[in-house]
Amino acid sequence: MEKKKKIETTGEIASLMDSTEALYLTDFTGMTVEEVNELRDEFFKSNIKYKVVKNTLALRAVQKSKNFSDYNEKISEFLKGPTGIIFSDEDPIAPAKILKKFFNKSEKPKLKLAIVEKEVYESDKLNALASLLSKDELIAGIVFCLNSPVSGIVGSINAVIRDLASVIEEVAKKNAA
Repeated sequence: MEKKKKIETTGEIASLMDSTEALYLTDFTGMTVEEVNELRDEFFKSNIKYKVVKNTLALRAVQKSKNFSDYNEKISEFLKGPTGIIFSDEDPIAPAKILKKFFNKSEKPKLKLAIVEKEVYESDKLNALASLLSKDELIAGIVFCLNSPVSGIVGSINAVIRDLASVIEEVAKKNAA
């Protein structure tokens, strides 16, 4: 690879790292082209970027990155062998859910390391990561909790009005008789 191309690639990867809150390193050894394409399609549908680059270029990008340069030593431990890098800027948990789904089918790809919102997760934490709620799921839960008391109040008010209406109706029947 030409020096100019290496510098360009390093800059691109560093830029992706600076625009994301979640970084995943995977080992895609043993995956067929069809499996990799299927994985890429799932990532694409979820607006997740997936790159395969040389480990030396990835390490240089980490060193240049504002978001992940503090994790330089930790990441360098895992930049051995074939490495796929996953960047997620919208939902930091979505890549874990996709990886778990694929891993359950064929035990590939393997998670090497994940850094999600400044927390480091090693390979044995994929299930824990994938079981976390996404931001959308958390927001929906909060909205539901906030809405529940309002629904209860509305129901109570409707019950009081309904009871009052039936009392007035009974009084009107007695007066008419």
